[in-house]
Formats: sequence, C-alpha cells, structure tokens
Amino acid sequence: MAGGKETPRQKMIGMMYLVLTALLALNVSKQILDAFVAIEENIQRGSITQLERGNAAKSALIEEMSSTAKDESGKAKIEKIKKYLGMIEKIDKEAGSLIKYIDDIKLEMMEKAKEDVKTVKADDEKVIVWKKYDPKFPLQPTRLNLMAVQAKDQFDIPMHEIVGSEITKLDPTKHGVKLWKQYNGFRKFIVEQTGTYREGEKNNWKVKVTDINDNMPNLKLQEKIAAMINAKSNKVNPEDVEVLLGLYQELTKIEFADHHEQKNIHWMGRTFDHAPMVGALASLSSLQNEILSARAKAVNLLKSKVTVGEFSFNKIQELVSGPGVATEGEEIELKVTMAAYDSDNNPEVTGSGSIVVKDGVGTVKTRASGPGEMNLSGTVMIRNKSGVEYRRPWSWKVAIAKPQGSISLPEMSVLYKGWNNKVVPVVAGMVSSDITVNGGTKTKASWTDADGNKYNGFYVNITGPSKFVTITLSGKDKDGKSKSFGTFKYKVKPFPSAQLQGTTISKTTGFKAVVSLGPDSPFTGVGFTVMGGEVSIGNETIPFSGDRVPSSVVAKIKAGKKIAIDVTYKRTGTATPSIASGVLKVVP
Repeated sequence: MAGGKETPRQKMIGMMYLVLTALLALNVSKQILDAFVAIEENIQRGSITQLERGNAAKSALIEEMSSTAKDESGKAKIEKIKKYLGMIEKIDKEAGSLIKYIDDIKLEMMEKAKEDVKTVKADDEKVIVWKKYDPKFPLQPTRLNLMAVQAKDQFDIPMHEIVGSEITKLDPTKHGVKLWKQYNGFRKFIVEQTGTYREGEKNNWKVKVTDINDNMPNLKLQEKIAAMINAKSNKVNPEDVEVLLGLYQELTKIEFADHHEQKNIHWMGRTFDHAPMVGALASLSSLQNEILSARAKAVNLLKSKVTVGEFSFNKIQELVSGPGVATEGEEIELKVTMAAYDSDNNPEVTGSGSIVVKDGVGTVKTRASGPGEMNLSGTVMIRNKSGVEYRRPWSWKVAIAKPQGSISLPEMSVLYKGWNNKVVPVVAGMVSSDITVNGGTKTKASWTDADGNKYNGFYVNITGPSKFVTITLSGKDKDGKSKSFGTFKYKVKPFPSAQLQGTTISKTTGFKAVVSLGPDSPFTGVGFTVMGGEVSIGNETIPFSGDRVPSSVVAKIKAGKKIAIDVTYKRTGTATPSIASGVLKVVP
C-alpha cells in the first residue's frame, strides 16, 4: 500500500486485500462474496465524493473568474485563474484517460465471464451497469452493481487478463503491465504538474520526480520520497511540499514483495492472484478512487493560489499574534496585520523594535527584558481603493519567564529495551536542544501520534544490561553557548510480550490467530506477524503455519471442550520470534 500514515480509505482497501489472502484457504462463501460487493459499493460512493470535491474547487475558480471585474484592476487576477484552470484541465485529462482504461478492463473481464454489460438501467437490481462511462464526463467511472454479477467467484479470468498464466512474471501482453506503467505515470504527472508553475516575478517553482516503489519500511520510504522532492535540482514552493509528498506517497505501491511462500512477486500478481471476480473489480475501483482523491487534492491546492475577494469589506480589525511567554534575553517575534488583506496594498506597521512588512503581514522583532510582564504596542494602517487611511492601534502582552528545561516521554514513563523510546527535549529560551544518553543510543526522529500531534525529538534505544539509563538535557542559545538543564534517571524494562487475542475456535471457520499488546497498551505503531504454532488436544499436538488454524483441527472435538494453543510471532522490526499461549473453547 501507500507509504506513510494510512487514511481510512487505505485501511479499508488493505483489509480487503487481507480478506483476499484468507480466501485461498477457504471455500468462497456467498456471504464473503457479498462482502466484496459491499466493499465495491463503498469504494464507488467514495469515488463520487472525491470527484465532487475536486469539481467543487474547480467550479469555485470558474465562478470567481466570471465575477471578477473585466477592467484593468481585475485583469491580473483573471489571467492568474486562467493559468491554474489550464493546469487543472491537464490533470483532468490524464486522470480521465486512466479511469477510462481501468473501466475498460472491468468490462472486458466481465464480458469474458459471459456477463451482460451491454444493458444499462439505473438502480435495477438485476442489471450490472447502472450508468455507463460518458466521454462528456471523463472523470466519472462506470457505475456498477456487482450484486447482479453471476460469476462472482470466477478467479481465473481476472488473473489471466491482468497478470497472465504465471504469478512470478507479468505477461507483457496482459493489462497488468500497461496499468502499472500508466498508474505510476499518473503519479509522476500529477506531482510535477501541480508543483511546477510561475508565481509573481521571481518565483518559478518546478519539481521533477522519478519512480520509487521500493520494498522498505514506511519511514524510510517516506524519507526517500521527501529527499527526491526536496532535491537541489528541484525548486518547490514550501507551501506545496506537504501536499506534493502526500500525493506521491498515496499513489505509491510496493512493486515487488513476498507473497505466501514466493519471493519478489509484483504488486499486480499479489493483488490479483486467485482473486474472485468481485474482489478483482473492487481492487480496480480502489485504484480509480485513489486517482480521484489525488486529483481533488491537487485541484484544491491550485485553487488556494487564488484569493477570494478583492479588498472588499465593510469592517476592518487589527490582528496581532505572537508568544504569550518568553524567557529573559529571548527574542520576541510578533505578527501584526489587518483582518482583511489585499496583496497589492501592504499595511504600514509601527512599534518598538525592527519592523518588516511583506505579503500583507508586518513582522515586529524585539528582545524580552526584565521580569514579570512586557507590554508591546504600536499602530497598523491600510488604505482603501480611494486612498483613505484606516489606522488602528495594536497591543500585545508577553509574560517573561526564566530559562528552564524538561524532558517529556509522550508514550511511557520508563524506557524499554528493544523499542524506539520517543523522547522530546524541551528547553525554554534556547534555539536548540539536545540530549546525551548514558546506557543507550539516540537517533534524531520526528513522528505524529494518534491524535495528530507532531513531535521532533529522539529515538532512544537501550544497550547493555543496565537496569537504569540517565539522560542529560542541554540547550544552545542564539550565541551558540551551551547550557545544561539537568540529568534524568529512568528505569529500564524489557519490551512487553504480546498476548493471544480470542477465546473460541469454531468447528466451522476455525480460528484466526492475532496477537497484540491489548487495548490498554501505551504504545503506538506496533505490528505483529503470526508465523504459525501448534494446537494441543489431549496428548496430541497439531502444528499449523501462518495465522489461521483450520476448522479441521477441531472437527471431531465436542463443542464446549477447551484446547491449548501456542503461536509463534515476530514483532515488526525485530528478528527474534516469540511465543504467545492461550486456551480456546470449541464452539459450533
């Protein structure tokens, strides 16, 4: 799947692929196939939402252009809107071409399965095609009703038409090779098209990207993508970086990876290997959903380049922002402007300290002094179209604090062996902070927790047998002078073992072995892979591989009886396997 933190849509698609893998060991029941139909329905509805989101932003630009005065004062803005609409049209053309190609693959597969895709009738439960592809609306995929598909469990045709006869090698005459090339080509196009444009007289932004589909941990993959986009050969608008990274990462799929017991299997092979017809159709729809989602993000970014309104308001309000607390000797920086901003009419700002006015914002810099509270004040003035001055006073209070520092551990109050302990150093009044670890190692890192809070700090890893680790906190001021803020002592504990989840095993469906740290665990981003294990029934021990215990193991056991189970698992990022044990009650 895509690198980086997964969106709810990506999680849903990932779950679908997991279910596809499980189907290899089970008879495909009607309920499971119907579940694929439901997944496909949700994906199609999501695609419509993403299409409307992009269209709304595009329509807002068109409406803004039509409402802008056609005289000399509005000429520059109209030309600016035309430029971004032209960029959007190119993105739409590429996205529409790829969506049409994926639609063609879907219909071709169903035709080969003798399905009726010629009849078109909206909302008819017996008809597959509810709305056919219309070249007049090239971004809207064909609306399908998979519940009407008769060959829902047909798995030969998707594999044959997309991959070929061998999973280990894509047949160049099949759709998979072309689809993979076009999908990655779209990723390259949309990032470069969105990030390459001229802004004003001086800024000529440009970005060039290459294909990155390496099989590596998400964090390293993100770093590699970021390094490519921020390369010296590119000149990326800092305001665009986050969106461009998101576009590339969300359209990135690992090209080669292990699949069951086979090595280096292409993404197309892993996705469509033994996939039933409805599962394959849902996988193709998910690609269209990703294309439309990327298009919506790109269109909204380009729309943001054009201001809405042209210095037209009936009330004005001074606006000042800055720190509420500062340490003695620290530089204080305030942002002062009017609540309404015209790019052609910068405000005039007065106050104590150095003042620079740029892009509608006055930056006031002064230095904190004295204990207690510091009162800063001045004026901000802007002229209307008639040249009339509107002047307002501004004021800001800053509490002056003594320099101090502390260390916070966002996830835990102790340090654990075999884990990236997240440490965030905080030192007030310093321009940078650092730590020294006695009994372990440190690595600079940044991360985002489950609540969306971003941190910059260190990963601290424990080395050696010590039961305690000490961390010394230090900081540097603007003059480069270092200052120690104390030494902190922490207990060392082994990383907790995972526990087997679940208490029953079904005589009908068996048992899916899952291990986790439990809902009360303070850790985030921990993953486990179950490799196999054994079930003990009386004096008999029955081994199993992977994460599923087949129902045949307990087929002859009476419901209500209990059996013992041991599973072998590995935590992501570690090489040493561990064992989790439990007792399961046999149920029908």
